[in-house]
Amino acid sequence: MSEPAKQEFEIEIDVAFEGPVFVISVAAQLSGMHPQTLRQYDRLGLVQPGRSAGGGRRYSARDVVLLREISRLSQEEGVNLAGIKQIIELTKRVRDLEEQIEELVGELRQARREAAEAQAAMPYRGELVPLSQTVLPVWRPRGR
Repeated sequence: MSEPAKQEFEIEIDVAFEGPVFVISVAAQLSGMHPQTLRQYDRLGLVQPGRSAGGGRRYSARDVVLLREISRLSQEEGVNLAGIKQIIELTKRVRDLEEQIEELVGELRQARREAAEAQAAMPYRGELVPLSQTVLPVWRPRGR
C-alpha cells in the first residue's frame, strides 16, 4: 500500500493583524520550519512571539511572514543568522523612520495651512520694508 500524498496548503495571512494566534506547532507548519528552529530563533531574538499565560509561545500572522522571510534569506540568499538579525533590525528602523517622517510631514502641512489661514485673516496685507540705518530722514519746518 502506498502512503497518501501530503497535501500542501497555501494560506493567505492578513499581516496587519498582530495578535498572538498560533501555537508553535502550527507556526512551524505554516512557516515550513521545525518547532525547534522557531525556539532557536526566539532565543536569538530573530522572532519575538507573544506568550500565553502559561508561558507558551504564540505566533502572530506577522511572525509567520517574518519566519518565511528568514527562511528565504537563509536558504535562497545564503545570509547567516547574524546578517538576518541585522537586516530585520535595519528594516524595522527604516519602517519607524518612515512613520516618523509621515507624521512630521502631516504636522508641517497642518502648520502651513494654519499660517495661510492666519495670513488671510489679517486686515492689513501690506509689506514691511526695513529701513536702512544709515539714512535717517529729518523733518524741519519751513522758515518762519
